[in-house]
Amino acid sequence: MKRMTLLLAVSVLMPGSGPSGPASVLADDSSQSPPAPPPPATMAPLETGVDLALPPTVAEKGTISLPLLGEMAVKGLTAMQLEDRLREALSRKYLQDPQVSVFVREFGSKKVSVIGAVGKPGVYQMLGPRTLLQVLSEAGGLEKEAGANLFVIRAAADGATDAIPVKISDLLMNRDPALNLAINPGDVISVPIDRPVYVYVDGAVKTPGRLEEIASRPITLLQAIAKAGGLTERANLKSIQILRRGSNGTQTDLRVSLKKIRQGKDPDPTLEDGDVVVVPETFF
Repeated sequence: MKRMTLLLAVSVLMPGSGPSGPASVLADDSSQSPPAPPPPATMAPLETGVDLALPPTVAEKGTISLPLLGEMAVKGLTAMQLEDRLREALSRKYLQDPQVSVFVREFGSKKVSVIGAVGKPGVYQMLGPRTLLQVLSEAGGLEKEAGANLFVIRAAADGATDAIPVKISDLLMNRDPALNLAINPGDVISVPIDRPVYVYVDGAVKTPGRLEEIASRPITLLQAIAKAGGLTERANLKSIQILRRGSNGTQTDLRVSLKKIRQGKDPDPTLEDGDVVVVPETFF
């Protein structure tokens, strides 16, 4: 909600006073002229500087409530336009040449929410126009668990909700300007946390063990062997096993030739969650 502080310096006319003391009447004979009547009361200008510190809150319907003036519509007005409107209303009804200043103390209605795999999820004030990259930067950037896509969730005019997908690699690495969306007040930027994927490498590699990846960026066989420290001198390149368990619990044994993959004759297979890569050793 917008909050505004109004300081009003006003000049008003106050009634002046008569003589300082009551008029005295002296008894005399009838031949004496009657005493002159007292002078009429006069209106003397009195300059007063009155500060009215008013912190009105702009309601959802775009109005504020002020002393003397009551409820006033301010939606769509700039601070200078509101000053003119207040000055006109006060001078028309109550004050002579009021001096009005309007300051925006707080912007509370323009907010955007950022949730998911970012450094500092939360609600952020929009002090002026913002793009998707600017809001993500204010929220601490993306975490390594971020998935391949994020979503800008926006309320449509008909009351429905739209989820605009944005591919993170195109936004950050390919720098597609069309994906750097202008963010609207009330938008929710959702960065889903990606699902972890585990791959196991065993046999004739230098550092056998478990590799942790994420589902949106799957790893290939060559990449898994490289992350396991590479092959040992006794590794058999012609018959590498990929043990994979299906959804029904059965295990399949895939045989690939690392030599042909390196030569470009065979494709580099993509590994799945739970795959076990076994690199056999040669014995001669």
